[in-house]
Amino acid sequence: MGFLLSKSLEQNLQKQQEFMLLNTRLQLERQLQMQNQMRERQMAMQVAWSREFLKYFGSFFGLTTLGLTIGAVRKRRAALLAPVVPLSFILAYQLDAAYGSLVHRMRGEAESIMASESERLALPQGMPTFESIEKSRRAKAHLTSLLEK
Repeated sequence: MGFLLSKSLEQNLQKQQEFMLLNTRLQLERQLQMQNQMRERQMAMQVAWSREFLKYFGSFFGLTTLGLTIGAVRKRRAALLAPVVPLSFILAYQLDAAYGSLVHRMRGEAESIMASESERLALPQGMPTFESIEKSRRAKAHLTSLLEK
């Protein structure tokens, strides 16, 4: 009788462990999915910001170039066109960021860095641990309690 009860308890324990493992895995998958969706939304906002900035900067660039060209022709001084050169580099960068392949090239470079230069990515003092976080939290809690007195 005791053997059957023990076996039944073991089976229940094993089923509970499998359920907990499955539940933990599902929770982790949901967290990863949520983090990825948040990253995608942030990237979309950055691209949208670049496109919006491009509208304003493109207008500024066009008006500035027009004004400087008219001034250079009227005064017969080509030096007035000099500011157009650096402004055109900024415009080209913004165009690339908003509609070009800048994001794809950055992703490729990031993948290359992660593969071949991973030592550059190491955090100072290594990965945070539970103990280091708790130590910092306790120190701040202690400071807060001292300041409140």
